[in-house]
Amino acid sequence: MRVAAIDIGTNTVLLLVAETNDAGELVAVQEHATITRLGEGVDKTRVLAPAAIARTKACLERYAEIVTHAEVDCAHAHVAVVGTSAMRDAEGAEAIGDYVAEKFGTSVRILSGVEEAQLTFAGALSGLPAAMRNGHVAVFDIGGGSTEVVYGNGGARSIAFAKSFNVGSVRLTERHVRSDPPNAENRNDIFRVASDAFASVPLHQASEPPVGIAGTMTTLAAVALGMTHYDGARVHGLRLTVAELERVVSNLSSVPLEERKRTAGLDPKRADVIVAGGLVALAFLMHVGAREVTISDRGVRWGLAEELARR
Repeated sequence: MRVAAIDIGTNTVLLLVAETNDAGELVAVQEHATITRLGEGVDKTRVLAPAAIARTKACLERYAEIVTHAEVDCAHAHVAVVGTSAMRDAEGAEAIGDYVAEKFGTSVRILSGVEEAQLTFAGALSGLPAAMRNGHVAVFDIGGGSTEVVYGNGGARSIAFAKSFNVGSVRLTERHVRSDPPNAENRNDIFRVASDAFASVPLHQASEPPVGIAGTMTTLAAVALGMTHYDGARVHGLRLTVAELERVVSNLSSVPLEERKRTAGLDPKRADVIVAGGLVALAFLMHVGAREVTISDRGVRWGLAEELARR
């Protein structure tokens, strides 16, 4: 059975078309990521901007064509669409919901923070080494508007801690970045706010490093590797030391935006928010006492696809 999962995030809209192979494993047929910045200005206005809605609709229209050409059966509940922080927080989400219903014949499921965290956990571990999939692990997902943190047992699919925090790359950039490049005061404010938010997160005590997912973490990994073309297979499962992550974030924060856009491994559309995202990652990892992080190229969309495949 072939399924399609779409994750409408604050910064990026993700599409996964996947099917189950002969071994019963879910494998990707196609994956797409489009930065639409749906959450632009939401932290201040609490309303989805018309231009942001238009960009997201254009992306969804293209995704609908991809899903149709991939021969996913929309009529038999083989497509699922979820919305996260921006759609939770802002007025105007019904415009996106109506468009999804028109194009895909299904309703948008607006995830609570805990639901997002649980899908994140399920999806993030897919395709990682058995020790991580089956043991105790911490997963964190830095989005544009929020960051989800989940501690659990991958093998038992049991969750010990799951919480969503309103610190994300877009939200904190809009709140605290006032200079180009971000100066020490800007960076310190972002790090402090993120650190304060994570104060309730338990210390990391698992034998395996925390798993970081979503665009901030995969981008920082791609920059660390100096990729000229993004390769998810090289990123998925990559281990980075916190010291290496600090070096990457420091380098990105030291150059003006226009120069940052030319950095190998960095999508120019993410260049304005990557420093804030990197500081959120460092605040989390330092709070929990981690020395390394494992990067996952998977997340909510994979957890959602697994739900669809089990129906």
